[in-house]
Order: sequence, then C-alpha cells, then structure tokens
Amino acid sequence: MAARTKTTKDRPSYRCTECGWQTAKWLGRCPECQAWGTVEEYGAPAVRTTTPGRVTTSALPIGQVDGRQATARTTGVPELDRVLGGGLVPGAVVLVAGEPGVGKSTLLLDVAAKSASDEHRTLYVTGEESASQVRLRADRIGAIDDHLYLAAETDLAAVLGHLDAVKPSLLILDSVQTVASPEIDGAPGGMAQVREVAGALIRASKERGMSTLLVGHVTKDGAIAGPRLLEHLVDVVLHFEGDRHARLRLVRGVKNRYGTTDEVGCFELHDEGITGLADPSGLFLTRRAEPVPGTCLTVTLEGRRPLVAEVQALTVDSQIPSPRRTTSGLETSRVSMMLAVLEQRGRISALGKRDIYSATVGGVKLSEPAADLAVALALASAASDTPLPKNLVAIGEVGLAGEVRRVTGVQRRLAEAHRLGFTHALVPGDPGKIPAGMKVLEVADIGDALRVLPRSRRREAPRDEEGRR
Repeated sequence: MAARTKTTKDRPSYRCTECGWQTAKWLGRCPECQAWGTVEEYGAPAVRTTTPGRVTTSALPIGQVDGRQATARTTGVPELDRVLGGGLVPGAVVLVAGEPGVGKSTLLLDVAAKSASDEHRTLYVTGEESASQVRLRADRIGAIDDHLYLAAETDLAAVLGHLDAVKPSLLILDSVQTVASPEIDGAPGGMAQVREVAGALIRASKERGMSTLLVGHVTKDGAIAGPRLLEHLVDVVLHFEGDRHARLRLVRGVKNRYGTTDEVGCFELHDEGITGLADPSGLFLTRRAEPVPGTCLTVTLEGRRPLVAEVQALTVDSQIPSPRRTTSGLETSRVSMMLAVLEQRGRISALGKRDIYSATVGGVKLSEPAADLAVALALASAASDTPLPKNLVAIGEVGLAGEVRRVTGVQRRLAEAHRLGFTHALVPGDPGKIPAGMKVLEVADIGDALRVLPRSRRREAPRDEEGRR
C-alpha cells in the first residue's frame, strides 16, 4: 500500500494497532490479523480552536447594568402596546405574521405614522407594493406625517443605504420575504435569502438602537414561512389573526423577550382603517328585548383578557338519513362530544336524528374547554325550544361523565360579566370571590345545569277538567 504523503487529501482513516493494516472506514475486527477492537482512527484533521480576543464591552455585575436603555417607547396604538409589553424597545426586532388580507400592512402603516415625531423618524420600506399604492392607503386611514419616510425597495443593500440616509428610530419592512441580497444565491423568499436579510437587519437594529418591525408571510397551515431560525433570531413574534369576513382582528404574542406572551390585542377592521378595541365584548353579543331559544352566553379568556361571547344553536328535523352537523367558530369535535353527553347523561334523546347548527357571534373562535357548558345549554335550549333565563352566563368544562369541571380565571370571568350587566351565572364548584349583586349557581354535573331551563308549556301534556295530566 502506498505511503500517505502530505499532498494526500486530509481525511480521517483507520489503522490496526497490531499489524498496521489501513482502511477508509472503521471495522470491529481487523481482517489482516483477525484481532478485535484494534482498528483506530488516525490522520484526522486537526481541531481548530478560537484564541481569546479583545472584548468589546467589559463584563459588569448585573446590578450595575443600565436598564434604561431597554425602556419601551409607545407605538401610539394602545392595543399593540398591550401585546408588546408597553411598546417598542430600542434595538428590538419584531416579526408580525398573518394571512394575506388580514390587515397587517394597514396596522403597521398606522403605527408608522403615530410613532413618527421630530426626534424619532420612521422608515417604511415596502417590497410588495409601489410607493403610490402605500400613499393611497395612508390617505384613506389618515397616516400622513412629515417624519414618516416611504421607500419601495427589494434589494438589501438599498434598504441599508436608506438607513444611513434617513437614520430612523423605527424601521418597518413589508415584507421580509420580498427583499433579497445579490451576494446570496436563490430567489427572494428562499431560506438562504430570508436568513441573510433578517440577519443583516437584526445587526443593524442592534448597532443603531433602532426598533424594527418585519412582516412575515405564512404557509397554508398558518405557520410562519421561511426557516424556523427566523423566529429564534427576533425578539418578539406576533400573530395577526382574524376571519376576513368578520371585523374582529386579534394580535397574539407568541414570543416576547420584553413581556408576557399571554396578552391579546383586539382590533376592528373597517373602511377607514383599523382601530383598537378596548372593550371588544360588544362585537360578540346580540342584545335582545326577550331571550331566544338556542342561545347562551359565556366568558372566554384570550390570554389574560376576558371576553363575553354568545353561542347559538339551531336544531331542525333532518330530511336525510345522516343528519347534518355544522359549526362556525366552534370545534366540531367538542360540539359532537356535548351532543353525546346531553343524550347519554342529560337524557335528551331528540338530538340524534336532527340537523344541528351551532355558531358564535361576531367571528370569535371558542376553543377552550370553558365554553363547553354554554355549548351544551345552547343545544339543550334549541332542542326543547325553550329560552334560557335572561342575563345568564355559563362557564365550565363538561366531562364525558357529565361532570362540570373547574376552569382557570373564574373570578376574572365573573367580574367581566358583572361589568357588562349580567346578573346570573352557572359555574363549577368553589368559584372564589363573587362580585357583589351577582347570583351564582354552582353546578356539579350537566343534570344540575339543565334544571335552569324553564319547562315549556307548549310541550306539557293537556290537563283534564280536574287538573290532572
């Protein structure tokens, strides 16, 4: 076998320590001398180590670090400040993701105008629209300010050049998937391009103390498009949610290095733009003079924020062998489970052969188990054609055995219901402190909850002359 020279490619090889036999891969037994465990690696590339260098900033005791540099500055939109934890921190990079048409660009353009001032310039870079299109939207929503600068660019070098020229305190890039670097191979929006663009803007934000809002696309499954590394690099990740056919929009914090991730901002999208809703419960309620069968109110928690929502149900005789089960704003699996519990534990047998439609009001989506009791009561009310008592809210999770389980935040839910004028509530046992003037009925199972339904006179058997049925 030829001797290994210095010009040979430096790659790891293996040699038997007993007889010197060599091979390109490891073997447990040497085929030359038949010895076991004697083949070992040799000639591997030398391990490169990094030598200590000069430090840019000396390490300090944590108590001596100046925390004022991380003080948040308001965006001018209180609902967005709520989700961000008070506002935008200098040097922070925020990724805003959402489906097309949900209102991301409208909201951020409003933020760009309201946060611009003499001391804090704002640069809005659009890669998806022309500058004239953005100007038309700004005229429509009233987002015109002398300190708001607008540029339409898709080249990373040009975006960095605008930063040197404008020196903004806030940069908004719409969107990160449309900007590309000529030094990186691949089309805009590819993994390599998104990683390079995001990395360059993050470095610029940290060096300049500039807050940055990046708009990100989402996949058909609702996940943020591009490498998952992008979510790890940024400081805050916000999801913009909402049904395009409804007015309600929710901004939910998924990651936040400067605050909590259990806050939700509520917005209303309309022709004049998008506005924050400090009290959004009115969108989810239908005020009536008299109660209607098949409706029940509940209080859901979006993060730490209680929202009163209305559940509606309708049951009709089915004209097909397989009855329909249609839901909107509710999970189909949980509605099916409530139907089974009502039939088996609540002794309501009329539901199995009827078409059942259930929905929420205002486009809100109820996915937490605390809405189970309201869904069950709405279905039972629709099946018996009997309305529930007026000003009643139902809170609780219903199990397969028919028991009503405790949920988190009952006191906050009851306080919100009491603030909106509701006087009666059905809750699981041990609800804690009850608001003054509110009547709360603790229920142990679905049978106790169904007793709040008044007996329908139309379904009572006729009486004889002596008053007997």
